[in-house]
Amino acid sequence: MITIPHKAKQFLVFSVKLLIVVSAFYFIYNQLATNDKLEWDKFLVLFHKNQSFAGISFILLFSFLNRFFEILKWQNLAQVVKPISVHEATKQVLAALTLGVFTPVGVGEYAGKALYFEKKDTKKIIFLNLICNGVQIVATGIFGILGMMILHFDCAECDKNIGFWSLVILAITMALFGFSYFTKKIKIKGYSMEDLIEKINEIPKKIHRKNLILGFCRYLVFSHQYYFLFLAFDVDLPYSILMATITTVYFLASIVPSFQFLDFALKGSLAIYFFGLLGVNEWIVVFVTMLMWFLNVVLPVVFGSYYVMIFRVLPQRR
Repeated sequence: MITIPHKAKQFLVFSVKLLIVVSAFYFIYNQLATNDKLEWDKFLVLFHKNQSFAGISFILLFSFLNRFFEILKWQNLAQVVKPISVHEATKQVLAALTLGVFTPVGVGEYAGKALYFEKKDTKKIIFLNLICNGVQIVATGIFGILGMMILHFDCAECDKNIGFWSLVILAITMALFGFSYFTKKIKIKGYSMEDLIEKINEIPKKIHRKNLILGFCRYLVFSHQYYFLFLAFDVDLPYSILMATITTVYFLASIVPSFQFLDFALKGSLAIYFFGLLGVNEWIVVFVTMLMWFLNVVLPVVFGSYYVMIFRVLPQRR
C-alpha cells in the first residue's frame, strides 16, 4: 500500500481547500462582471438619494436572521447524531454553503457538513440535511402556490393563466403524494418510501416541530427582505401583489434544479418577467435580485471561506 508523506498530505489538503475558495469567488465575480443589465449609474443615483445607516442596517439584519435561522435549524437537527453548539453549527453551515455554491443543486453542501462528523454518521448527516432543506421546499411550495392564486385573482396586469398553472402544479403535487402513498412499499435499490417515512418518524416530533417553525421563519425573513429592497428602490405596489410576485418567483425558481451560482440568473430572469407585468423597471428588478444574492449568498460565502481554510479533517475511529 502506497503511503503519502504527512507534509504532502497537508499540501494536498491545503490545495483542495484553496481551489474550493478560489472557484467560489471566481463564480461570484463572473456573475457580477458579465451581467450587462446592471446599470450602475442609475443604482448609484438612487443609492445616494435613499441611503441611510438605519436603512442599510435594517436590510443587513434580515441577512443575518436568514442565515441564523438556518444555523439554528441545523443545530436542532444535528443533535440526532450529536449535540453541537451554535458556533459549531455556524462553521458547518457556512463552510458547507461555500462548498455547495458551484455544485449542482448544492450537492457540495451535503458533503461539506458530513466532513465534520465521523464517517459512520455520513448517511445520517446527508439524511438530516435533506430534512433541513426539505422544510424550505415545503414553505416555498405553500407560499408560492398561494402567491400564484393571489396574482390570478387580484392582479389585473398579470397573465390570468397563472392561476390555472398554480392549480395544475397543486394537482400534480397531490397526485405525486397519492402515488407515493400507494407505492410506498415498492423498493428501489433496497429502499422504499415506507423506509423513508419510518426514518423520518424515528426523529423526535419536537425536533420536527422546531425545524418546521424555523424553516417558515427563515422563509418569511428572506421574502420580506426582497420586499423591503423593492421599497428602497421606490417601487410602489400593494403589499399583497408585491409579496405574491416574490413568492411566485421563488417557487418557480425552486422547481428548476440549478447550480447555486446560477441562482442569481434564474431568479433574475423570472423576476424580470413577473415584475415586468407590473410595470417595474428591468434594471430595478435586476439590482434587487443581485442584492438579494449578494447579501444571502456572497457574504456568507466570504465567512464560509474562512472556515473552509481552517478546516481540519476529523480523525476517524476504528
